[in-house]
Amino acid sequence: MGRGKIAIRRIDNSTSRQVTFSKRRNGLLKKAKELGILCDAEVGVIIFSSTGRLYDFASSRFFISFTI
Repeated sequence: MGRGKIAIRRIDNSTSRQVTFSKRRNGLLKKAKELGILCDAEVGVIIFSSTGRLYDFASSRFFISFTI
């Protein structure tokens, strides 16, 4: 049995929203790393949290430099 579908909308509970953000952020960064390795692709991901914190990933040949 698979998981049920969820409505894609803003999560009202701030604690649940933060937990979901952390889990999905980690999943997205993992998928970006896998894509870069499996397909020999240059991959870059930039994520800003609601508090303005920066999370990023870049494949070994692809460099990102930001100043905030």
